[in-house]
Amino acid sequence: MREADAIRKKSDSQLQLIYSKIGPWEKTQVARHPLRPHFSQYCQGLISHYTPLSGDRKFGDDNALLGGLGKIRGRSVVVMGHEKGKDTQSRIQHNFGMANPEGYRKAVRLMELAERFSIPVLSFVDTAGAYPGRGAEERGQAEAIARSIDKGLSLKVPFLSVIAGEGGSGGAVAIATADSVMMLEHSIYSVISPEGCASILWRDGTKAKDAAKAMKITAPDLKDLGIIDTIIKEPIGGAHRDPAQMIKTVGDMAVKEIDRLSRMSPNVLIKARRAKFLEIGRSLLSN
Repeated sequence: MREADAIRKKSDSQLQLIYSKIGPWEKTQVARHPLRPHFSQYCQGLISHYTPLSGDRKFGDDNALLGGLGKIRGRSVVVMGHEKGKDTQSRIQHNFGMANPEGYRKAVRLMELAERFSIPVLSFVDTAGAYPGRGAEERGQAEAIARSIDKGLSLKVPFLSVIAGEGGSGGAVAIATADSVMMLEHSIYSVISPEGCASILWRDGTKAKDAAKAMKITAPDLKDLGIIDTIIKEPIGGAHRDPAQMIKTVGDMAVKEIDRLSRMSPNVLIKARRAKFLEIGRSLLSN
């Protein structure tokens, strides 16, 4: 038993050393790890009395962006998030977490329900970006994302967002214009994927590692830029090594933040939220 504990401690120490030195491109691989907890796992582990909401009342339902009503440790909440799936079949079913316009219109429906019942919104971001297919564009992808962003900025109830894996482009921002944006230690958040950036800048996707470094997509970089508010520490070796502990940690911090935001009036929330995102824009322009 003592020998097993010693081996485990040594392994943990080695992992801790390795992960303390990984760069933006390596963090991208960790953020995309297939065993990293996804929305369904967070929902199952944190949300009781969960009642899903389906459809956008315009075209249909979207399986890449899920959501509904429930309770987190006794507190009523509207919860939503991107779902990537865990194996080939479920990834295809959830379109690899890339939502169509119906997903973002569903997100607006959920936020409107939250306002109607005066309960907080909790979102989980984990997507490479909104689905760029022809059908999505024909049905108003950009307009749906814009309306979701606008609704988030004008929401009259507390809004908390967690960047749980990848936060890609407008598909991520659409459900992350929140009062408080938390980001897991090894998640990434960017306007475009490193591969996409490399293809545009250098016409060479193999330079994704260079792009990742230049884009400042990691939690510490984004915290310094004021784009996120809190970094959530992951288990040694990443969230995929201990999903249960990761989910518990996120729950602890989410409840604490929801309680803090719930003490603020709707007018104060909206004013502070809008000022926060305007300042992000000004800061990025000045840099």
